[in-house]
Amino acid sequence: MEEYQVQLIESAIVIFGYIVSRSIVKRVVDAAAKKYEYPLLRIKVTLKIFNIIFFLLFASFMLFIWGVDQNELAYFVTSLLTVVGVAFLAQWSILSNITASLVIFFNHPVRIGDSIVIVEKDFNIEGRVIDIGIFFLIIENEEGNRITFPTNFFLQKLIKLSKTEA
Repeated sequence: MEEYQVQLIESAIVIFGYIVSRSIVKRVVDAAAKKYEYPLLRIKVTLKIFNIIFFLLFASFMLFIWGVDQNELAYFVTSLLTVVGVAFLAQWSILSNITASLVIFFNHPVRIGDSIVIVEKDFNIEGRVIDIGIFFLIIENEEGNRITFPTNFFLQKLIKLSKTEA
C-alpha cells in the first residue's frame, strides 16, 4: 500500500479536479442558458462536448499517474490523433461546426424564435430561427420552408436581427 501512496494521492487530486471542473463548466453553461433562454436539448449537447473533453484529459492524467510507459502512450496518442486528423481533414466541417455551435451558444445574440435576415451577395435569406443544433441552424421562412445552415457557415455571414418573437 505504501508503494502506491503517491499515485493514490495524485489520483485523488485528479478526480477532485475532474469533478470540480465539470461542476464549474456546468454552472457556466447553465448561467449562459438562463441568460439567453436556451432550450434543454441545446444545453445537453454543449455539456456533452465539454464532458468528453474533460474525460479525455482525466483519462490521460490517470494513465500518466499509474505509470503507463510514456513512450508507448505517446505512440498510441500520436497514432490516434493522426487517424482522427485524417478523418477530420476529410470532414473538416465536423470540427468547425462543433466549435461554431459552442461560439453561438456562448456569444451570439441570435436565439431560437428570433426573426433574422442572412445577408448574401445575390439575395437575402429571411426567416425565424426554429432550432440551433450542434451541426446545423434551421430557419423557417414565411412560406413555411425550412432552410438548414451549417453552424460554421452561419458564423461567417452578416446577420441582421430584425425582431424577437414573444
